Amino acid sequence: MIEKSRIIVSRIFAGFLFFLVCFSNSPWEAKAPMVASILLFLGAVLVGIASIGRLWCSVYIAGYKTGSLVTQGPYSMCRNPLYFFSLLGAIGVGLASETFLIPLLILIAFTAYYPFVIKSEEEEMIKIHKSNFETYLKNVPAFFPKISLLKEPAQYTVKPIIFRQHMFDTLFFIWLFGLLAVIQELHESKLIPLLFNIY
Repeated sequence: MIEKSRIIVSRIFAGFLFFLVCFSNSPWEAKAPMVASILLFLGAVLVGIASIGRLWCSVYIAGYKTGSLVTQGPYSMCRNPLYFFSLLGAIGVGLASETFLIPLLILIAFTAYYPFVIKSEEEEMIKIHKSNFETYLKNVPAFFPKISLLKEPAQYTVKPIIFRQHMFDTLFFIWLFGLLAVIQELHESKLIPLLFNIY
């Protein structure tokens, strides 16, 4: 139920942001090109980190999401690394719009909504894994990774078919980054009208 609700809310919010990006203009390109370049560069860096991070998470979680309690790799540093890297990617895409408003809206929406999603998911994990998850809960931070806790096995069994399916999800933010470039070209070609400015 939570998973379905999370997907629906995320899609509605993404549609709202897509509308803003499609029909708005960032004045920074004309007024302060250096600001626009810095925002774009930071966005590219965050999207790159997010894509690698999500791929790293998928190595450990693909095929093990509910059946096993994954506590190695990125999951040894924090309990929700996939959400952490997803937030970095979302903010990165927001910065690629060359505005401050869009990444700020993304951060506010994430902060307002995802703590409830995480809490609900962890309550389910306690039911499934009981004391093992409670120990994990006490020793590993919820969201921001603690690098000193990193534990990686010498070997780890990856389920290639499921991992391959997850790989497409890990590239999601790269595709969005590319989509913003296409929208920018459509703006310059006057094929999409610019209705308002966003800083």
